[in-house]
Formats: sequence, structure tokens, C-alpha cells
Amino acid sequence: MATATYPPPPPFYKLYKDYAQNPDSAPQPPPPIQGTYTCYGATLTTDDVLPSLEDQGVRQLYPKGPNIDFKKELKSLNRELQLHFLELADILVERPSQYARRVEEISLIFKNLHHLLNSLRPHQARATLIHILELQIQRRKQAVEDIKRRREEAQKLLKEALGTLEGQ
Repeated sequence: MATATYPPPPPFYKLYKDYAQNPDSAPQPPPPIQGTYTCYGATLTTDDVLPSLEDQGVRQLYPKGPNIDFKKELKSLNRELQLHFLELADILVERPSQYARRVEEISLIFKNLHHLLNSLRPHQARATLIHILELQIQRRKQAVEDIKRRREEAQKLLKEALGTLEGQ
């Protein structure tokens, strides 16, 4: 039995046979998915919402509400985490059988820190995008200045060449 080096193209390539003459003849892409959908057996959603800690069954250690001072709360949780690590080290030395409660408390602090950091992701994405756009604007302005400078140099060379030709 002979096999081909390259497999044949998929059958839907025929939908694009007139594309070279008329690019509008190709079928339109499917519309974006809205709401929930299933992927590899998991139900996912297109809504990009961070679930609250209560929805995840975790006790929230920082104040609720829209006006959270993230810097203050992150520092506070970090200090609390350091304290709990020291207490865990002390318990492991003094009473090794009672470490489980401290480990659970450390896990709770980590979950709260993680949630606080994840709630800052949209702000981080906006700031990153603004920075990238500012860099693009700066590069384009530099490119325009470079083009203007080179144009002036070319005009200067052309005038010198014209003056040399007229002087002969």
C-alpha cells in the first residue's frame, strides 16, 4: 500500500476557490461564543469575573468593599504570614503534634494574599497596555524625526549636487 508524502487538504478548502478574485466570497467566521460553553468536559464561561473568597469557601481576612487599600492590606497579610511562620517554627520545636492548625492558618493567609493579587490583575493589564502604547508612540515619533532628518540631508546633498553640476 502506497502512502502520500503530504495528506490531501481538508474538504472545506473548496469554500475558498474564488478567494483570489473576490476575497468577500469566503465564508464568514463563526460569531464569538457568549456565556457558558463546554471544553474538554469542563463547563467554562466567557465572563471574566474573579469569584469572591466566600464563593470558594474561604474566610476573608481583609475588609470587604470596593475601596480596599491593597498596599496596606498586602503588607498586613505579609506581616501576619511572617508571624505565623515564626509561630509554626516554635510549635514544631515545642509541640510537634500541634502543627496542623498553624499550617491551615498559613494556607488561609496565602489564599487571601493570592486573591488580593488576582484582584489587581485588571489594573496591571491596563497599566501594561498603557506602557506598551506609550513606547509605540515614542518609537513612531523617533522614526518620524529620523525620516525628517534624512530627508533634510538628502535635500542638502541634492542642492550641493545641483550646484556642482551648474558650476561645471
